[in-house]
Amino acid sequence: MIQDLLQKYNVPVPRYTSYPPANYFTEAFANKEYESAIEASNTARPEHISFYVHIPFCRHLCHYCGCNSFPMMKRGVIERYFSALHREIELVKTRLAPGRKISQIHYGGGSPTSMPVYYLRELNEHLLAGFETIDQPEIAVECHPGYLDEESWQSLTEAGFNRFSLGVQDFNEKVLKTVNRRPSLLPAEMIFQILRSKGARINMDFIYGLPFQTAESFAETITRAAVLCPDRLVTFSYAHVPWVNKQQLVLEKAGLPPSEEKSRMYESAKKLLSTAGYKTIGLDHFVRQDDELYTALKNGRLHRNFQGYCTRRTTGQVYAFGVTGISQLNTAYTQNSKDINQYMERIENDTFAVSKGYELSRDEQITREVIETLMCNYSLDWQEMAARFSLSAEEIKSATAYNDNRLNEFAADGLIEYDDNHIRMTSGGALFVRNVAASLDKLMLHSNKSFSKPV
Repeated sequence: MIQDLLQKYNVPVPRYTSYPPANYFTEAFANKEYESAIEASNTARPEHISFYVHIPFCRHLCHYCGCNSFPMMKRGVIERYFSALHREIELVKTRLAPGRKISQIHYGGGSPTSMPVYYLRELNEHLLAGFETIDQPEIAVECHPGYLDEESWQSLTEAGFNRFSLGVQDFNEKVLKTVNRRPSLLPAEMIFQILRSKGARINMDFIYGLPFQTAESFAETITRAAVLCPDRLVTFSYAHVPWVNKQQLVLEKAGLPPSEEKSRMYESAKKLLSTAGYKTIGLDHFVRQDDELYTALKNGRLHRNFQGYCTRRTTGQVYAFGVTGISQLNTAYTQNSKDINQYMERIENDTFAVSKGYELSRDEQITREVIETLMCNYSLDWQEMAARFSLSAEEIKSATAYNDNRLNEFAADGLIEYDDNHIRMTSGGALFVRNVAASLDKLMLHSNKSFSKPV
């Protein structure tokens, strides 16, 4: 049965980390529109502030990466870049209404931890100055453990970070060598000891679907990870998008595992983590039972923004800084220039560096909420959705591409259970939640965009 479903539904569909996806952004949206969107965000929900900082530099580039990254540059360029970050932060902060609280700060890349820690500490101090935070805000950083010694880990905890995402990807050194990823400098057990002693929360990130991975080898990696007992563990399905990153073509020469084997990797990892006491969150996250994400899921209150899965308590409108940074506001998305020199020049002239964006219509704002709720909670209550927008359930449905015939097909294939008031993903259909979400998306009715496959 699973092979039949894979053959039918393992087709390109959006990942829906945003709605609309980033490949719908247009150059018609520029600095002026971003300034208006910031102003509008001050009286919109969520009212909290979430800051994202993009550090694009890497000591070397991994072949699988689809992120916006750059090889390490000269010190003068790096110092100029961080100076631009501080100027951009000031441009945004002066436009934010006083009284709003910071709920999240997240550093991504690239490899933020490829930078001297004092750069990150100074940014944290600048971001936090002048605004209160919610109780227990999340201040997170993505870490490449291949270059961090004991002193570096200690310094990061002292710089204000309280959540660390360790980009392990795999413990198998043959896999890592093939994808040009350096293994951890310190034993994972030692890293955990350092971070736990400071009260930090720890995520571990893994990728499945890489060359030389099998269901058995990936199970060995996940078993070792579960013994460490991270707070959260993520198993990302490798997205092969060589039209975005040509470097991924190298992996085709090494040989990518077939979809059936990728499915086995995920299923074996899920079974192992369930046995270890972890609960499944969304497409690829696993958390301990005492994690607030699991509490939110049980209550149907799990949420997601560009920082990742979060709760309604910690979510905020996202204001992004740095080259290629994507802001996610109530009415709009914006993305900064992908050209690092252009980004720095525009910020140095005290203007924003927006290269493209997207302003959501009312129907698209509704569809975003519908798809996000389904993707996060694996269920959808049309009456509850109607209450959020003070509309009827039929008006909410009409804002989407709701189609009974399509939903009947999903139900017949065992992916969902549904009636006039609810859509619920089945345990066997959860892997294809992206397909169900896409069926509610009017933009997909006549789309010529390129997307990755679910598996």
